[in-house]
Amino acid sequence: MADYTKRFRAAAVQAESVWNDVAGGVDKLIDYATQAKENGAEIVAFPETWIPGYPWFLWLDSVAWQSQFLVPYAANSLEVGDENWQRIEKAAAQIGITISFGFSEREGGSLYMAQAVVDSSGDTVLTRRKLKPTHVERTQFGEGDGSDITVVDTPVGRVGALNCWEHLQPLTKYALFAQDEQLHVAAWPSFSIFEGAAFALGPEVNTGASRQYAVEGQTFVLAPCGVIGAAAHGAFADTELKRQLLGLGGGFARIYGPDGRDLAEPLAPTDEGILYADIDYAVILAAKNAADPVGHYSRPDVFTLHLQADGRLPKVSPTRPKATAEVQSPPEPEPGPEPVAL
Repeated sequence: MADYTKRFRAAAVQAESVWNDVAGGVDKLIDYATQAKENGAEIVAFPETWIPGYPWFLWLDSVAWQSQFLVPYAANSLEVGDENWQRIEKAAAQIGITISFGFSEREGGSLYMAQAVVDSSGDTVLTRRKLKPTHVERTQFGEGDGSDITVVDTPVGRVGALNCWEHLQPLTKYALFAQDEQLHVAAWPSFSIFEGAAFALGPEVNTGASRQYAVEGQTFVLAPCGVIGAAAHGAFADTELKRQLLGLGGGFARIYGPDGRDLAEPLAPTDEGILYADIDYAVILAAKNAADPVGHYSRPDVFTLHLQADGRLPKVSPTRPKATAEVQSPPEPEPGPEPVAL
């Protein structure tokens, strides 16, 4: 049951990744989490695939050119529960803060665009995968399933999360609204790519998507966002054309209230830092009094949504089960009629 009496401070990070350096990325995450706690935050949220960084190389050149980045990227992706993962859990407990972060998840030989929530006790309470990677992302990442569309209980209330253009998926959003989501993490990579040539990839559309999520669901929204700096250019942009395509800055972190208003002063697009806002869940009740699309403002007699929430990813048993069926002999034939003498 959702508690609407909670009040706390929340934080959204706007920062550049430590590109293709998983240990360095975890170090930077811990530094920002520490800073957020020192400034009174009880939860801090990080951008999409912030560890080991969003794979901008997918947008910049041919598949043949991209191939040089694939192995280093996979090698620096996180495995749930690995040594670097345990560092994040330990840090969350020591600092006393809930951490939501985006990461490239490696399971076996496959990668997924994932998000996690580690609570202030150091327990991982949510791992989820982007349900459908966007455009060129599908050449590198696998898909999630219905179990990834979920809201979890945390010390700061009921928290859900989506990546990037998942915020353009009406059914996905509605499924989270219907689970009494109070605080939503809308994780974004940066909005500098193809500036002036692809309006839909820019800040106007995508900060608008985060704001619309807040209004539609009557939730607070933390929208952390990555930044493109000189380090990203050094990692991925080996020509002037690529540097122009990738751009610089693109940081548009935001925090929105359930009525859609900005709750934090934005940073400049090229700056790194943390946005803070004081959250009062009682405001959600005021917003839902006017419009609750999963409550009094819904028409379940007209529209219904079915969420296939069980996992449907292929699972392989580590040992092949032995057959348990018994082999039976065929039944003895029944005796026929006695022969008749002629």
